[in-house]
Amino acid sequence: MTIRLALADDHPLILNALENLFSMEPDFQVVGRCSDGLKTLEMVRAHLPDVLVLDIRMPGKDGLTIAREILAEKLPTRVVLFTAELDEDQLLEAIRAGVQGVVLKEMAPQLLVQCVRKVHAGEQWLERRTTSLSLEKLLRREAGALEIAALLTPREIGMVRMVAQGLRNREIGDKLCISEGTVKVHLHNIYEKLNVDSRLALLRYAQEKGLV
Repeated sequence: MTIRLALADDHPLILNALENLFSMEPDFQVVGRCSDGLKTLEMVRAHLPDVLVLDIRMPGKDGLTIAREILAEKLPTRVVLFTAELDEDQLLEAIRAGVQGVVLKEMAPQLLVQCVRKVHAGEQWLERRTTSLSLEKLLRREAGALEIAALLTPREIGMVRMVAQGLRNREIGDKLCISEGTVKVHLHNIYEKLNVDSRLALLRYAQEKGLV
């Protein structure tokens, strides 16, 4: 089966190298290449490639924005990020944006070919050095969000975030248009629901659950 491939990178030399790399493989067909983020999205809509190999830093629209729009529009194209660097938060955003593959440019080119084949087959390929920590962080956030949503109201969750940001009761009251006394009542209720006894304990709880 031929894998229809689109390539997007803001460096022409890398685009040429990618096209040469995949042209040497009998199961790939490059249907489009682009060096601009806005035009990349137009290219994907026009050609509906099986896989898009995409740099995260693109003019016009960055790679994560493009991935999010592909996901939002329910286009059939799977996305592989091919990037020089990717921090933990960017990897989390990539996972949320529906990216199925991540390969760093410093890796052997053949790993990118393997990644694209895996992603086309419906599997996921993520950069090993940051994946475990990032997935652990993501899972902790998601589990924490579910736990907190079961215990607190949306307004109370907002107040916990404000406390975690260092806001005092008066500042929280000003933001929510309520009195300082009402803030104290809400915080007392939050302490009881979460079984904590101080602002410091509440901050630690918020950090553990990924609210900050």
